[in-house]
Amino acid sequence: MTPDVALAAIALPSRMNSAGRVQAAQSPAADEDSLILEASVREPDRFTHIFDQYFGQVHSYVARRLGTDLADDLAAETFLIAFRQRERFNSRNGVVRAWLYGIATNLIRRHRRNEVRAWRATSKLPLPEPTSGHEERVAAQVTAQGVSRELAAALAKVSAKDREVLLLVALGQLTYDEVATALGIAYGTVCSRLSRARRIIRESLGPTDPTGADS
Repeated sequence: MTPDVALAAIALPSRMNSAGRVQAAQSPAADEDSLILEASVREPDRFTHIFDQYFGQVHSYVARRLGTDLADDLAAETFLIAFRQRERFNSRNGVVRAWLYGIATNLIRRHRRNEVRAWRATSKLPLPEPTSGHEERVAAQVTAQGVSRELAAALAKVSAKDREVLLLVALGQLTYDEVATALGIAYGTVCSRLSRARRIIRESLGPTDPTGADS
């Protein structure tokens, strides 16, 4: 397994337009969700639509970073906070998904040390010994786990702020504009943090561009 295949889990999607800026893929459905969230201030029951639409996405993102047990609690807390703070949402300043991921990111920060500690521990795990009868399958598993160890070590080296951007793009599948909204930072800051994170990943795993494009 090559490093670029191993990086599929955190691959950085190429969504750049001809000017080099990521398109904010805001669909009519996203616009509708923003209106529904704003309407839920007057009609609280309408928030159910937001929960049904995005809970699975947020839970999956948190689980891939912190594990399922914490994801259950943090995803639920994300939507509780969102419900309580829904009056603060303004559709002119961003889309619902980015707003929710911003809340989730703030909650994940509480567990930042545990997350890094887990990556460092993963990077030191021994490779399993092959067993007879399944040589090809075991060989593939050993290779995959070996690269995962390297990837975990690389992620542990990335600074917390840069890693947040990297994982929101790679695991959350947010556009750069959405990341900027989620974290409350400038678009240019997203680009610079992502560039630093990508550089560390490349240096650790070899000359493979996670985006599939030349830098």
